[in-house]
Amino acid sequence: MSDIPAPPPRDPGRDPTHYVSPAVWDPYQEAPLTKQQERYFLASQWRIMWWKLKRHRLAAISGLVLLLAYLSILVSEFLAPYALDSRHTGYIYAPPQQVRLFHDGSFVGPYVYGYQYSLDMDSMKRVYTEDKTQVQSLRFFCQGDSYRFWGLFEADLHLVCPAQGGTVFLLGTDRLGRDMLSRIAYGARISLTVGLIGVSVSFLLGIVIGGIAGYYGGWIDNVVNRLIEVIQSFPQLPLWMALSAALPVTWSPILVFLGITIILGLVEWTGLARSVRSKLLALREEDFCVAAQLMGAKPRRIIFRHLLPSFMSHLIASATLTIPGMILGETALSFLNLGLRPPVTSWGVLLNEAQNINVVALYPWLLLPVVPVIVVVLAFQFFGDGLRDAADPYR
Repeated sequence: MSDIPAPPPRDPGRDPTHYVSPAVWDPYQEAPLTKQQERYFLASQWRIMWWKLKRHRLAAISGLVLLLAYLSILVSEFLAPYALDSRHTGYIYAPPQQVRLFHDGSFVGPYVYGYQYSLDMDSMKRVYTEDKTQVQSLRFFCQGDSYRFWGLFEADLHLVCPAQGGTVFLLGTDRLGRDMLSRIAYGARISLTVGLIGVSVSFLLGIVIGGIAGYYGGWIDNVVNRLIEVIQSFPQLPLWMALSAALPVTWSPILVFLGITIILGLVEWTGLARSVRSKLLALREEDFCVAAQLMGAKPRRIIFRHLLPSFMSHLIASATLTIPGMILGETALSFLNLGLRPPVTSWGVLLNEAQNINVVALYPWLLLPVVPVIVVVLAFQFFGDGLRDAADPYR
């Protein structure tokens, strides 16, 4: 008990519960920051978001899946075994061929067995059986069907090609004998691009309309809120159908594609606008906003230069969660034959051929285009959740 120092005498003129140490503070006696601490405290908001995102394993894996998916659309022609419109009339509704490595107990490399074709007269179904005497080796980085790469120049290089005179239908064929894997690879370019262009339209509308409502408030805020509530009160799918049905049938596939993306963007901007509005209502009373107003800054500069950058990371996370809804919207419209139409190829257009339950029961591989839709939508959801958590400063 003798080692405990006596408390300092109390000053009757001061609060008795307030203690001020008489020692002089020397900053050189404080422990210096470690390199890790200094790196963290001096890091920007985006760098901290990147560190948090990398620790979110599911979001990191989903981001890698999305990166590979979007990189694949740059070289769809190269990844597809056949050209987009290549038809094989002798292999209509052919089932998927299984890739094998061993034949008769010996390793021969990747190959597929050829087909033997017959017609079932009772069910009128085409029956294909493996012919194990036809060992068709797969070729890689080979010359195959010619195509126009991005419509710019002729090329014929493919990642995988069948053996000379053979076939390689890894996901089967459709009613015209077209390879399903090739068409899914080509369809990814349209389906994934629709989400990006659509979210750009909704992002622009949401920021502008939500920013004006949140900054000015008053009757402008009331009008914008009532407009958002009216749009959100409509059932989403019937609204998409009504707007897409208004597109002229004489439009070219490119104009229909642009029209569908604009429709998706016009419907999906409401959620983002509400996020921007709520953030601006809270931030417009902050000191830095008031200081910009006193210095004579115009509302446009205050909104886009000072307010929006303060929560741009949150907006990007919200936009990421909007993309899968647009991909599903395009898929649903094309499936109902109200969206994109042939010769444009998307995942929804491919699923349009699977509307007949009898066809699906006989040829179930026609439903395979739904697999990349599910994978991409789930990847966007997981990546968006991880990005939103990384952008949250309170986590």
